[in-house]
Amino acid sequence: MKNTTKIGYAVLGLGIGMAHAEAAAASQHAELVAVCDLDEARLEKAKALYHSVTCYTDAEALFDDPRVDIVSICLPSAMHADFAVRAMEKGKHVLVEKPVDITCERAMRIEEARQRTGMRCGVVLQNRFNLNMYAIKEAVESGRIGRPVLGTFAVKWYREQRYYDRGGWRGTWEMDGGGSLINQASHTVDLMRWLMGDVASVSSSMAIANHHIQTEDTTVSTVRFQNGALGTFVSTTCAYPGISTEICIYGTEGSIEADADRLKTWKMKEPVGDLDEDEEEETMLARYGGGNRVAANEEGKLYGHRHVVEDMILAVRDGRDPEVMPLDGMKSLAVIEAIYRSAKEGKPVEL
Repeated sequence: MKNTTKIGYAVLGLGIGMAHAEAAAASQHAELVAVCDLDEARLEKAKALYHSVTCYTDAEALFDDPRVDIVSICLPSAMHADFAVRAMEKGKHVLVEKPVDITCERAMRIEEARQRTGMRCGVVLQNRFNLNMYAIKEAVESGRIGRPVLGTFAVKWYREQRYYDRGGWRGTWEMDGGGSLINQASHTVDLMRWLMGDVASVSSSMAIANHHIQTEDTTVSTVRFQNGALGTFVSTTCAYPGISTEICIYGTEGSIEADADRLKTWKMKEPVGDLDEDEEEETMLARYGGGNRVAANEEGKLYGHRHVVEDMILAVRDGRDPEVMPLDGMKSLAVIEAIYRSAKEGKPVEL
């Protein structure tokens, strides 16, 4: 019998999907009713944490469960479109993990299914909702930093060889769609486009520097934005032991630097209120310099997967669209495709 008091939530794929399960279980507006995976050990772990959850090994059985209203699609990247479409055609709303799929052509199937079925569909780009990003986005859009001139973005992470060996699909063109760029750095590509504006062209190189994989583990790109600003983008899984996620924006009236959710620099030529430049930076660093957990204590906001899953739940409850939809996610995927094409062809690529 369908749950009429809370929205029924299910998770397909229990790798990153465990974060979705945790978020759904924590929601006051939803009930985690089902999970699905081929790995019995993962199912046993989920069952130990959430005793009332139903465990499936068959996605079709999950989609046929009448208690399920929303399904998080947390499978290998190249399977996102196939299973998102199947879920929507079975009358389920879907939340799709990043990237939307491995190509925009494949991802468009999700948007077409959304329009055809009338189901809600969201995309997981949770780094937009790091608590420092609200202030950074506002500073850019309001013109406080003046005209954006330069953006430097770099994902300097580390993965051992066993990370790629364990999954079997990571670091493959067929299932992962690429390596360090599309997997580890896709969130930061999204932030670059979201903060700096649409990309006009990229000129890129890539290499396999320290892994036995099909795809790259390092990329370097120069970027030209449609508003005339320039930028650089770097991705690697070779920076032992994992260093930083740099998000840096420099404008004619102000500059901002962050390492993921931790604000590092806040310099504004025209500070707010009665504060001088240094006092405003001190205030901003006190609020956001400690990352999401520190800022959440002051602001009481959700962040990460908790925010994205809760937004999806409320979108279904309230009959509205989720904050990030397939076409929005595809804009960042188009930049990733252009970087790979430029690196493979050895020449700049226009978007």
